[in-house]
Amino acid sequence: MEKLTIQEEEAMQLVWRNGGGFVKELLDSMDGEKVPYTTLASTLAKLKTKGYVKTVRYANAYRYEPLIVEEDYKKAFMNGFVNNYFRNSYKELVSFFAREEKISAAELDEILDMIRNERNQ
Repeated sequence: MEKLTIQEEEAMQLVWRNGGGFVKELLDSMDGEKVPYTTLASTLAKLKTKGYVKTVRYANAYRYEPLIVEEDYKKAFMNGFVNNYFRNSYKELVSFFAREEKISAAELDEILDMIRNERNQ
């Protein structure tokens, strides 16, 4: 799975969050500063070329729908990220965030509880 640019990821987030949509609908759902219509349309066309979305024609407009599940993209991205920056060690990743004080001991305990609960189900 090809890594997306920041602009492409933002467009995919809109598609995933809305379950697809027409360019205007996706623009209207944006928080904060909106990009120009043509910019979003161009980005969605690139995502179609890359196989991330498909178009469904309705009269004279196209609705963009996701072909890639958000979880699958997250898994692929995170695996590459951890491999490239943390020598493929999730332990080093968590350790980094703890050293940088981006995660607290209480949050780590919550994560451990989540892991234990998952194993017990």
